Order: sequence, then structure tokens, then C-alpha cells
Amino acid sequence: MPVQFDAVVVGAGAAGLMCASVAGQRGLRVALIDHSPKLAEKIRISGGGRCNFTNLQADRPDRFISAQPTFARAALRAYPPRRFIDLVTSHRISFHEKHRGQLFCDDSSDQIINMLRIECERAGVKRMQPCAVHEVGLRASSGLESVESGAARFVLLTDAGELECASLVVATGGLSIPAIGATDWGFKLARQCGHALVPTRPALVPLTFTAQSWQPFAELAGLALEVDLRIAQRPQAPVFREDLLFTHRGLSGPAMLQGSSYWEPGDAVSIDLAPGRSLAAELFTARQGARQQLGNALASIVPKRLAHTWLIQGGPDTQAAAQQRLAELSNKAIESLAVRFQDWRVTPAGTEGWRKAEVTAGGVATEELEPRSLQSRRIPGLHFIGEVVDVTGWLGGYNFQWAWASGWAAGQALRAS
Repeated sequence: MPVQFDAVVVGAGAAGLMCASVAGQRGLRVALIDHSPKLAEKIRISGGGRCNFTNLQADRPDRFISAQPTFARAALRAYPPRRFIDLVTSHRISFHEKHRGQLFCDDSSDQIINMLRIECERAGVKRMQPCAVHEVGLRASSGLESVESGAARFVLLTDAGELECASLVVATGGLSIPAIGATDWGFKLARQCGHALVPTRPALVPLTFTAQSWQPFAELAGLALEVDLRIAQRPQAPVFREDLLFTHRGLSGPAMLQGSSYWEPGDAVSIDLAPGRSLAAELFTARQGARQQLGNALASIVPKRLAHTWLIQGGPDTQAAAQQRLAELSNKAIESLAVRFQDWRVTPAGTEGWRKAEVTAGGVATEELEPRSLQSRRIPGLHFIGEVVDVTGWLGGYNFQWAWASGWAAGQALRAS
């Protein structure tokens, strides 16, 4: 005989823990299953071990990427950042705002994991770890049927035996960071259920260049500076003013991670190395009575190593200008150089892939989900939440807020037996 539950949540990460605790608090009999022996590893490693658990602006749907841009609005409005902050405060977890609304634990990300674990335990959630799910089907009066049939109860064949439930929640995350257990289980089940998928790709990920093209800049690895960054071919994409980090293989840092979510192969990245400034005007002013060379003038704006490398790699005109004093440069030459300095374009060859990606872009198509409950429009009782859904937030706590909000929305909507 299968073990009976009102709801089974597959995936004990941020969204799954939230959903299970909320459903359990409503009096439902809930099982929470995960194939990994460790609980919520992605929470544990996030924010340098201090968990950037939300952002004060994370209820803004324009900070999320999806084929259906307004889809996340309902869940984010129903469960805004303030509600999760209240939960954190109720567990006496101290936190601080670090940068542009990003909230971090003062101590450790383990505090957030323990908070969610305690919430589940108080709600009577039965947690099964490690426990793999081998098959999902539906049981109707005629017996066990395929999951496409729309029958009334879900049947899961697992390491812990056969489980049966009225509601099934898929909270298995995306493909990012496979070293901590990421799999495509949720996407496979979605296809099995007849759901469309928006093609997945690594997001919030460093971008890389060919070894030959990047060789002059590889020596700058470790250098960081604030820039304005945008994807040149994506006029609808935001401009991000964040730190850019040079690596041995390409570009990283918050600016590049943000931009990567909008980048597609072949796109050029536009970088303003003097954000918020009128470089041409500054150089015109500096030219008056100055004997300094152009390279030294640029070195007052960006690190000297970068100024020198940029001039040498910019082409014959910048190489020639690098050897000249400012006073020797024409207005046209200064204006041209300033434009290129504030719109430096480089075309990456690819990304660091799933190994370094913080999240997955794409996933279960939102047009086939109810926005207020995350329930499938195809199969009643089936819900998809968190990273497995085609909703990707900005860097800085947005993706965790989507996990909390989508988990809460589904937890409120799950049906009992």
C-alpha cells in the first residue's frame, strides 16, 4: 500500500522548503523529498556563505526575465520582501543591507537553512533525504495511468517506497552548479506532462573569450573597477552600473553577471569605462597647458595597467595617441577616443557554463501555469515553483525572493486529499 499524503514536494531547496512549510501550516500532510543528503546546499553557498536572502526591491517584476515578463507579478505582490524579512526577524536572525537593497545574514547562511527546517518541523512536514524519485504517474479508478491523463491522484515510486498524494510540487531547481546536485529532473517531468519549455541557458555567469583574443587582457586578471555595462544588441536590456572583474579567461564581477542574463552568442558587450562622466570634456580641460601623455590622463580614471592595455589593443590610432601628449591631440581625436572609451565593445565567445552559473534562465513555460498558484493549466494539482520555472531574477537576492514567493503561492494553493 502506498503511503498517503496530501502533498509531496520534490526538491528541498529554497522554494521547496518554503512551499512545504506553508502547506504544512495549513494542516496538510506534506512530504518533502530530495535526492541529495544535504539540505539546501545552494542557500548554504550563496552570498559568500552569508546568503543574500532577498532584496528590498525584489517585488519589482521588471527585475525578472521571462518570456512572459508580467508573470511573476502576482506571486511577488502576494509575498513581497517584507514578509520574508518578518520571518527572518521572528527567528532572531540579524542581517544587514550591503549594496543596492541586498540583504545578507550577519552571521551565516546556515541560519536561513535552519529557519526553514524549523518551520517545516513545526508544520509536521515529513522530510525524506536522500531519496530519489524514479517514476511519477497518476492513479484513477481504472488504476495507474500515465501522467498526461489528468487523473486525480499522483503516485511516486521512490527510494522510500510508493507515495500517493493529491498535489505534487516540482521544486527541483535548474541546471546551475551541478557539483551540488543540480539535475534536469524537473524539466524531464515537465516534458512528460506535455509542458512546453523555454530553452535553458546559464545565467548570472562569467563570459569568456578565445584564448588568442583575450591574451593581452589575461594579464589584468584580478583587476576590478566600476563600469556601466549593457548588451549592445539588446536595446531593451538594462544598463548595469556595477563592478567589472577581469579574469584569465574573460570578464566577471556583478556587472558581467548581470549582463550575462541578457547576452546571447554573437552579442557584443558595451562597457563604459568612465561611467557618469563626460570624458571628452575632462580631457579638453586637462589638455590646457598640460604636458602629460594621454595614457597618464586615462590612468587617473581607470587603473594604469588597464589604461595602457586598452590603448595598445585599441588599434593603430589609439596606439599612436598613447605616445602623444594631450596638447598634441586634436579635438576630433579626443572626441573619437572618448566615445570608444565609454563604449568599449568586446564580443565574448561563450560563458563559463553551468559550473559557474548562479542560476538557470529559461525553464517551464509560464503561459501554461496559473500565476497566483503556479499550478499547471494542464494537470490539476501539479505545481512548478522556483528556478525550474522560466523566471530569472537579477543578481542580488531577486532569485531567492522568487523562490520564497512562488513557494508561498503554491503552498497556499495546494489541495488536500
